[in-house]
Amino acid sequence: MPIKIRESPKIKTDFSITVLRKRLLAIYIAITFLFCFVLGRLFYVQVIWGEDLQEKAIDQWTREIPVVAARGEITDINGVVLAANDDTYTVFVRKKAVKDLNALCTALAETLSLNYEYVYKRLTETVSSEITVKKQVRKDAVNALLKYGFDGVYYSRDNSRVYPYNEFLTQVLGFTSTDGKGQSGLELYYDKYLKGIDGEILYETDIVGVEIDGGKVSYIPATGGLNLKLTIDYEIQQLAEAATAEAMTVHKAKSAQMLILDPQSGAIRALAIKPSYNLNEISRSDISLLYALSRNSLLSDVYEPGSTFKILTAAADIEEYLNGNPKAFSPTHIFNSSRYRYIDGQKVKCWSNHANGKHASLNLQGGLNNSCNPIFVDIAMSLGKDTMYKYIDLFNYGRTTGVDFSGEAQGMILPISAVQNVDLARIAFGQTIAVSGLQLAAATAAAINGGKYYTPYFAEEIYSGGIIAEKIKPKMKHRVISEKASAILSEMLEGVVRDGSGKKAYIEGYRVAGKTGTAQKYENGVIAAGKYVASFVGYFPANAPKYLALVIIDEPQGEYYGSTVAAPYAKQVFEGIINLKNLPPVE
Repeated sequence: MPIKIRESPKIKTDFSITVLRKRLLAIYIAITFLFCFVLGRLFYVQVIWGEDLQEKAIDQWTREIPVVAARGEITDINGVVLAANDDTYTVFVRKKAVKDLNALCTALAETLSLNYEYVYKRLTETVSSEITVKKQVRKDAVNALLKYGFDGVYYSRDNSRVYPYNEFLTQVLGFTSTDGKGQSGLELYYDKYLKGIDGEILYETDIVGVEIDGGKVSYIPATGGLNLKLTIDYEIQQLAEAATAEAMTVHKAKSAQMLILDPQSGAIRALAIKPSYNLNEISRSDISLLYALSRNSLLSDVYEPGSTFKILTAAADIEEYLNGNPKAFSPTHIFNSSRYRYIDGQKVKCWSNHANGKHASLNLQGGLNNSCNPIFVDIAMSLGKDTMYKYIDLFNYGRTTGVDFSGEAQGMILPISAVQNVDLARIAFGQTIAVSGLQLAAATAAAINGGKYYTPYFAEEIYSGGIIAEKIKPKMKHRVISEKASAILSEMLEGVVRDGSGKKAYIEGYRVAGKTGTAQKYENGVIAAGKYVASFVGYFPANAPKYLALVIIDEPQGEYYGSTVAAPYAKQVFEGIINLKNLPPVE
């Protein structure tokens, strides 16, 4: 007979208590987890998500009218205002608050010079509860609308950009969008300083967006943008504008460009390009035309500089001679008077026919005066491509200058590994290389100011009221040649204006120096018959340069040499500066 074992009451009780405890612990953990989840969710909603929810709540029970910040002014170095603001307004309509739609559409169309069908369509078919009817509305039109007393119509200041001098410094200043944002030029480059911080007006409304009578109105003021003072001198800019306009007319040119800078700092005093357009009458319907006219070609386009590039070749030879390089020529060395040089079986010739011994017995000074190509070929071939490319690099060709402007070109230079002897020969006198006008001007400034390369710049300071937020100082990159070599070169370039091809820039008593240039143009890889770029880069006084001018006339008709087409306009501007600044002759 099997033995029956009876379960102890104590063991059963202990087991029940253990199970109960486990169940209670599970419940406790679940409650704790649920509590933590609710607490975490509450924390997320109130702290992390709270600001967003608060904004949504405010947005649901309020309507905002933007208060556009006044854009900062742009002035010249003497405080002449070049870009300012005119108070205009944006007209808004809240559909839910409108009581007489047809009357409102009629009034808006008549007052704002809009088509009735356009206004009616905007107010009936636009999904948004708040509709922008028109921006940049004049004050008199706003006053006329206010007299109607329509419900649901609101106004906010939006400002209109105004350029007091119309077609002036066009490609430098640039322009803004209809929303007041910088779109080109300095308006774009310095937009973050000029634009300011917008404010707003908050109106209490009901759930459908109708303003509550006696509701609270909150005003968050806008913070105006900072002002920008340029290195540009308004009076010198006027001279450059007049000179380029005259050059376009007289020579029936495709374009005329002029850049004036201070060689001792890189500060740009004037930049004028023709053809141009009125900044207050921007045609946005033809984007390609607007882009072409607003493009700052002196910074963004490249061209073969021709003989103005000989300044670099001469600088390299002088510096290497002073450093004892046996491959360099002394300033007194007399070069072969042949018109031709044969490089790797190819004929490289001078622009002149050398008739009547015209280019006989020339040293470096004579080579510059007569712009004799073979002399510079001899220099480059003797120095070699490594040395020539060292100076091309020192003078910052093939790289942007670092100017405070968007869209600057790097230029086009053959890689040293790809350069053949015939390429080097042509580079020596400004062919087989493409540079921007600004690159050439900055490099020339470095060659004649004592040998220091300065970064060109437009902005002098950023300020508000009497407080200067940032003062922009000249930035010297490096030395390109010695002070002695620079002085020798400058004396030679003074001889070019006094006795050589630059005579039409000569001004008695003011020691003008410079170099002319004439380059043929290429189209589809071949020389374009009858198309030239005439140029001149000059400065004064030669012994202590203060003003450097680069003049480029593209495709002049008839005469096309830089000596006869471009140099006279540099002289014209230099004489204007002398009169404006009451500069005495140099003794």
